[in-house]
Amino acid sequence: MDATVTASEGGSKLKWLWLAVLVLILDLGTKALATATLTYGNPVPVFPMFNLTLLHNTGAAFSFLAQADGWQRWFFVTLALVVSTVLVVWLRKLQRHETWVAIAIVLILGGALGNVYDRVVHGYVVDFLHFYWRDWHFPAFNLADTAITIGAAMMILDLFRKPTDDGGNAERSETHS
Repeated sequence: MDATVTASEGGSKLKWLWLAVLVLILDLGTKALATATLTYGNPVPVFPMFNLTLLHNTGAAFSFLAQADGWQRWFFVTLALVVSTVLVVWLRKLQRHETWVAIAIVLILGGALGNVYDRVVHGYVVDFLHFYWRDWHFPAFNLADTAITIGAAMMILDLFRKPTDDGGNAERSETHS
């Protein structure tokens, strides 16, 4: 019975995969819309300090390795798929009370898969959100990058959060004894 209880507690976090699918759909949809409506490299002002600018990134964050000879495409695809597998395994092992971490994991997973799709299909990641201040321009990014950043920030914040209920952990220990 212990294995059944443990599996149901961990498996229950897989229900959050819908959020990863939603991130993936929104990301790919907005990238397709940006590609269809924007001219490459031509900024379209939306608000002061914010443009929509279609760009293609063959590298990673902040165009890291963008100037490499092409090997980086499959390196980043492989890396993202390995990380995605680790995230799903981690998600399965979470306890029922670890909802915050589950949401962080699926945000990162959805974003990673959105960028993997771009790399496999196009050979680059489609970026179009472009913030700037005077002559300083933040590297363009997309919704997948946003989801990954939010998920990572949630994980970092989780390190500083107080345990929610020590008594709940004691109850779980007694249940498994």
